[in-house]
Amino acid sequence: MSAAARVLVVDDSATMRGLITAVLRSDPEVDVIGQAGDAMEARAAIKALNPDVVTLDIEMPNMNGLDFLEKIMTLRPMPVIMVSTMTHRGAEATLAALEIGAFDCVGKPAPGEPRPFGDLAEKVKAAARSQRQYSKPAANHTPPPAVADFRVGRKIVAIGSSTGGVEALIAVLQKFPANCPPTVITQHMPPSFTRSFAERLNRLCAPVVQEATDGARLEIGKIYLAPGGDRHLQVANASAPHCRLIDRGPVNGHRPSVDVLFDSVAELAGRNAVGVILTGMGRDGAAGLLKMRHAGARTIGQNEKTCVVYGMPRVAFELGAVEQQVPLNAIGEEILKVTAARKEGSE
Repeated sequence: MSAAARVLVVDDSATMRGLITAVLRSDPEVDVIGQAGDAMEARAAIKALNPDVVTLDIEMPNMNGLDFLEKIMTLRPMPVIMVSTMTHRGAEATLAALEIGAFDCVGKPAPGEPRPFGDLAEKVKAAARSQRQYSKPAANHTPPPAVADFRVGRKIVAIGSSTGGVEALIAVLQKFPANCPPTVITQHMPPSFTRSFAERLNRLCAPVVQEATDGARLEIGKIYLAPGGDRHLQVANASAPHCRLIDRGPVNGHRPSVDVLFDSVAELAGRNAVGVILTGMGRDGAAGLLKMRHAGARTIGQNEKTCVVYGMPRVAFELGAVEQQVPLNAIGEEILKVTAARKEGSE
């Protein structure tokens, strides 16, 4: 990046503003150009300072962060990173913000946390570089009818995503019929957020969407989302495929990791699988997707134009892991196309 990312920090707590500012200023490629304590101050600061990125608290006096985000996305679209409490209520509000158009989210740290706000500076820099076209999300559409016999196809779908993944996953999964192939997903997301996200997807999509539990059988019409926190999601047991949650350190800086999921699907399902890598920072999932392709799986990468961050799909494409790059609005249909069995029962 040729110039430092210019950031406005918005939070009603002076202590939190100071902590966020200190974390960001520890990175020489980030410049905190201002702070604001509520939406009115933030609106004036945006006009006066024209920041590249805004960090925005969810809960603020006078106008909450969601309402203010709506106004930003309507009147002056720009990258916004939400800062939220790690509670069920905070998770619900943050997921709503991501659907409205927020770039990404971070959780407020617990007292004594060694790395408060984690990779916030990296997210700010990615947001500043982003070429994303901000717009209102499309209205929910009617799910497609169950038209294919996925039992004959015997396919497992594995999807990995990160920054921008909330909107991307909704766009993909809303194309799935109620009898979709069994689908496992790792989305980089703070602990406690994944259960709320699974519940939200379950309300928005025709299949059953649930947070993965250890030992849960993979079934037609069900989608399993890796829980955020201290374990990775794998699939196991070829004769009776099921979810397995394993204790293991972070991989590529993430837990759960897309690579861990893709590696297990490559070993378990081989050519009877489809791997999909969506928008996200970094390279998690690229090597695992390559293993899936080498094992005979079909592989799909989100194309650059429709990615919030063309990081994970780019690395996967450059490694040769991606069989075809597809725009986000066509990925759902493409997954169904390559997983549905033909009438004669062939794959």
